[in-house]
Amino acid sequence: MSSTATPKVVLITGTSSGIGLAAAVAAARAGWHTVATLRDPRRADALRKAAAEAGVELDIRQLDVVDEASVAAAVDGVIADHGRLDAVINNAGAGHLGTLENDTVADVRKVMEVNFFGVLNVSKAALPHLRAAGGRLITVTSVGGVVGQPFNEAYCAAKFAVEGYMESLAPVAASVGVSVSVVEPGAVATEFVNNVGLDPEAEIAAAGPYAPALDAYVTRTVAQFLNGAQTQDEAAAAVLEALTADNAPFRIQTSDWARDFTGMKLKDLDGSAVVETTRTWVA
Repeated sequence: MSSTATPKVVLITGTSSGIGLAAAVAAARAGWHTVATLRDPRRADALRKAAAEAGVELDIRQLDVVDEASVAAAVDGVIADHGRLDAVINNAGAGHLGTLENDTVADVRKVMEVNFFGVLNVSKAALPHLRAAGGRLITVTSVGGVVGQPFNEAYCAAKFAVEGYMESLAPVAASVGVSVSVVEPGAVATEFVNNVGLDPEAEIAAAGPYAPALDAYVTRTVAQFLNGAQTQDEAAAAVLEALTADNAPFRIQTSDWARDFTGMKLKDLDGSAVVETTRTWVA
């Protein structure tokens, strides 16, 4: 009598578009039972279409990372239905463009709530089950979690916080059998304008004394996304590496550009290389 091994179960947040969508499809292709979650199930059409085109099945569920009850219900539901949880990929996040004088503190808190505390909500709920499975906790951060970038103060602060938290957690989690990794994308096609949800002309018009710098930054950044951005599938390949590698490293960049950019920071002891580089973005 032959038997089929039970597939491992991975829960992914923020799968309605972008890297999350591509990672969900890639994980399913790799043989994982993939629980693809999103805040608003009404936005699942693109996800369903991508799964159908790839010939894979996804278990699509609602999960709002900033709502602890929603997170608990989703994780408990996975355990009730599948009996296990082998990996979590924290991908849900929100972009934000602004600077301190023009932002409110509430604006910054909102960015932190989604991009930092949302990651903690999901990770905390999942960790008992990841311990039981000897599983993996993977978080999609950003090169902005390593290098501070103009007009991205709140976003980079949140991503810095995630990186610091996970780097600190990694040895502790390893002591109970859980592998922790972060994945650092650079520019990914369509994300800058679509996911940040901004109107560049309106933002510049409202920027006051910062308008010239913001205009320079937006011009430079849009050009980078149009000319040098990688695809969501290319970025998702790095997420899949973190999920499937025998010994996944703590930090994985999604492209050569991302490796070079983060590498500049990691060897820049006095900060001058980073500041001189990013200063040119707003000149």
